Amino acid sequence: MTHARPSLSLLSLALTAALLSACSSSPTPPQASQATAPPVLQPVSLVTVPLQAGDSPSSVGAALHGTVLSWNDAGCASGVTVDCEAIVGVQAPVALAAQGVGRLGRPVTVEANGAAFRATGTLLVGMEGARIAWAGGSLQAWTQGARIAWAGGTYAPVPQNTATWTQVHLQQAQALAPALGEGVTVAVIDTGLDLTHPAFEGALTDPSTWQDYVGADRVPQEEGVLGTGGYGHGTNVAGIVLQIAPNAKIMPLRVLDANGVGTVANVALAVRWAADHGANVINLSLGSAKDSRAVRDAVASAAARHIPVIASAGNDGSTRLTYPAANAPDVGNLLGVGSVDAADVKSLFSSYGRDLSLLAPGEHVYAPAPDGLLAAWTGTSMSAPEVAGGLALALGQPLKVGVDDLTGALRGSATKVDGLLPNLPYAGRLGSGRVDLSAFLGRTVR
Repeated sequence: MTHARPSLSLLSLALTAALLSACSSSPTPPQASQATAPPVLQPVSLVTVPLQAGDSPSSVGAALHGTVLSWNDAGCASGVTVDCEAIVGVQAPVALAAQGVGRLGRPVTVEANGAAFRATGTLLVGMEGARIAWAGGSLQAWTQGARIAWAGGTYAPVPQNTATWTQVHLQQAQALAPALGEGVTVAVIDTGLDLTHPAFEGALTDPSTWQDYVGADRVPQEEGVLGTGGYGHGTNVAGIVLQIAPNAKIMPLRVLDANGVGTVANVALAVRWAADHGANVINLSLGSAKDSRAVRDAVASAAARHIPVIASAGNDGSTRLTYPAANAPDVGNLLGVGSVDAADVKSLFSSYGRDLSLLAPGEHVYAPAPDGLLAAWTGTSMSAPEVAGGLALALGQPLKVGVDDLTGALRGSATKVDGLLPNLPYAGRLGSGRVDLSAFLGRTVR
């Protein structure tokens, strides 16, 4: 990332009209037949521009010979920096773009818009029972009268997860939050999801709130082949949220392609979109090895608007958390979540460190899969939506704390695990511990 001060002129090409239509706030939602679209021309570089009096999208875009992707001026009057800036896409590489910002007469940030983000979950293959047929019905249906989510100590919709949900005390948490997330919207920014899967019947937001930044349309349908790349990742993540909070609504936003890869611009734009279109919680089961000003500011803007953002910590087993999870210590309402196994031992793959916020079970977590299946995935991607779902449970109830106190309550109610013998090498680097949803709800809801 380069911090550039004004100098020479900038040579660039404008983005295609397809990207403009993808960023529009009010196009008519397309039909499902439009779900597949050609790749969108992505900008080579992103310029984050602090706005000044007299700026307009046309003047800023023209000055940079680029396309304004995001215009955020709501905070200009009140001095909220992350809500007083624009993101401009240009076709010049970073070094050239950094030389070409002189026309604006102010400091800007220039960064590459590469395919920097990756999904942080892996489909289990070659394991008997890892992919099976969905039992039928929506996840919401299991909470409505005739169907009962918990029967005889077993989680009925997905019995394979009974031990996992018992570990985080989900049954007791749902008893404390009988609305089960009703009225709460969780944005799942991911590979999209299988919009036709019976598990999601009645559980998605209005299509006017959907976006597919990969295909440049409004139908964030997963694409690919199950077992290859990231196909099914978003479907699993959304299904985990709904197992925790069955009456919540999922806002599907597609930023990762079939390989589970996405650009900086698309992630930043999706976070902004989610905050502007009614999300109460944002889930990011993805990460990048590099910090991004555009994404960090988008997350900080959502967090400043009382929207908790949950990000997966990464899967390389190192002390280097992926971004934006690594930004959690500096951004209120942002949590970075790692993974533990069934014995509360840190998963070998899970990244960890002093910047980690929380842990949640992330191994062999079953949820809906495309083509009417149920499948198990492993990764910190599976841990994050458990925390997002827990927040949805709380937000569906009358609270005895402020919304901005919820992320702190999650950490304060977690079960310490770094004193366990297998975890001792990680002492002090496993965040507040493994999430306890029952203890969390006990602290926060009336």
